[in-house]
Amino acid sequence: MDRFLIAGLGNPGAQYEKTRHNAGFMVADAFARSYSASFQPWQKLGEYAKLSVDGKEVFIVKPMTYMNLSGQMVSSLARFYKIPTSNILVCFDDMSLNLGDLRLRPSGSAGGQKGMKNIIELLGTDKIARLRVGIGPKPEKFDAANFVLAKFTKEETPVLKCAIDRAAEALDVYLKDGLERAMNRFN
Repeated sequence: MDRFLIAGLGNPGAQYEKTRHNAGFMVADAFARSYSASFQPWQKLGEYAKLSVDGKEVFIVKPMTYMNLSGQMVSSLARFYKIPTSNILVCFDDMSLNLGDLRLRPSGSAGGQKGMKNIIELLGTDKIARLRVGIGPKPEKFDAANFVLAKFTKEETPVLKCAIDRAAEALDVYLKDGLERAMNRFN
């Protein structure tokens, strides 16, 4: 049976729960919910839910090491279950994309996203699929760190909810029909 790992990135704790930087966690939660899967702890590094999609064993992970050390859990679980990097997809926020836009890519640089940077470093390759969820644009005079750690406004919430639902659907298409089909449909 093929094994896949989908990582949703974010920061642990109630103070970060509804912030822009936790869009990856929100997608992981929505996807797990769609399969009635629940999360359990993984070696004090985070949480994971295990489910089956189209004959594939899928691990949905939420690193709880804070964003910048996300690779610790991703690499630990991938090594333990012998999941090849070609079967890993990382989902995270991107302030260079407009709120609600989705971008799937098969590989690339971290693009300034420190959680993705840590994953690339610890897995030793940038050939890792990713699903970026738009949270921008960042207002001109806004500090980037303050922007990503801010909560979504009341006006942004319905757009975000739609994006999270579409992202969870994109993950489903990725697992059932492959990355190319998911890219064609959701980019």
